[in-house]
Amino acid sequence: MDSQLQGRVLRSSRAASEMIAARPAPAPVSSWSLQSQAFRSKLFQAILILLLIAIAVYLVHNTTENMRLRGIQSGYGFLLQPAGFDIGETMLAYDSGDPYWKAILVGLSNTIRVALLGILLSTLIGTAVGIGRFSRNVLLRALCQIYVEFFRNVPVLLQLLMWYLLLTELLPAPNEPWVFGAGFYLSKGGLNFPLPDWAWGHASALDGMLIGLVVLSFWRRKQLRRFEETGEAPSLWLAACLCISVGTMLGWLAGGAPSTMRYPEMGAFAIDGGGALTPEFLAVLIGLTLYTAGFIAEVVRAGIQSVPRGQGEAAQSLGLAPSQEMRLVLLPQALRVIIPPLTSQYLNLTKNSSLAVAIGYPDVVSILNTSINQTGRAVECISIIMIVYLSTSLSTSAFMNWYNARAAIQER
Repeated sequence: MDSQLQGRVLRSSRAASEMIAARPAPAPVSSWSLQSQAFRSKLFQAILILLLIAIAVYLVHNTTENMRLRGIQSGYGFLLQPAGFDIGETMLAYDSGDPYWKAILVGLSNTIRVALLGILLSTLIGTAVGIGRFSRNVLLRALCQIYVEFFRNVPVLLQLLMWYLLLTELLPAPNEPWVFGAGFYLSKGGLNFPLPDWAWGHASALDGMLIGLVVLSFWRRKQLRRFEETGEAPSLWLAACLCISVGTMLGWLAGGAPSTMRYPEMGAFAIDGGGALTPEFLAVLIGLTLYTAGFIAEVVRAGIQSVPRGQGEAAQSLGLAPSQEMRLVLLPQALRVIIPPLTSQYLNLTKNSSLAVAIGYPDVVSILNTSINQTGRAVECISIIMIVYLSTSLSTSAFMNWYNARAAIQER
């Protein structure tokens, strides 16, 4: 009975195979036919792009026509006209007779300066607070949690106003400043500090520092290979300090070892000379740094908690100290979870710097607001603001994506 059933199954399968073989092959689909999925996909994308271009052309034409009917001037020609206003805080040489484009460039440099310093300081503070959430010291762990809950839940604009009021109301007058060390003065006028007279030796010192970083990079790779082979953890901090300091010192000596300094001096009503950081800059920097550091601390804490507990137990079984466990085992694995949300925090800090206009810091938004009031070119100035923040955000995202790919754990 079983042999008869098997015979029937074999005959039916042979018949099915013969029918399939006898079936004519389907006609080839042309790559330009609507039946081609690839062609339909490209066609729909082209239609969408054309539709978006048509909408953009209509909006631009409609806006231009309405502005013409109302007698409103348009165009970017005003960028070549004299700005006619001063800027209280500049990193570049600027005069009121310079054109608008240079004033906007000064505002852009102020925005980038506060954004870069804020990203650096908030990363350091946020990482320290995030790691502190895992401390065995109850008091330290509680202080870190209080910091996070306070600064994350107070709006950033209120924090900027709070720090500005503290710096301009509680600090002493500029003619009676607080003195810290040799040449450091803190008052309502800001922070004054000594500055070196720029010379060729300072540029060569920077070159030496870069060479030291390159040497450190090669040495680090060698030590990491040794660590993988022997399990002996290298002292990277000591090597980093030596490479950077020795390289900088050698470059400074090669450039003639310039040592002339410009110290601030007490005047009748204010402090003159040296370097200065205005209260507006300090308020923006402190406010953005402390606010963003609270979010970064939570990102770091979540990243460390995402590492399986067995990894920490394995590190402890090998006899690693808590600091080595965190630095060599937990943080490297947590980076793949930390970096993507960390990128969002960097973007938020850069965009939140536009709130500096509320306390009078001359960033790019403040400069362009003044330009709008003087020229009436609102559309053009707002488009420049959009381009500036879009460019900075895309640049930050591109760098962090590169770093994320570099720090990702390579799967075998």
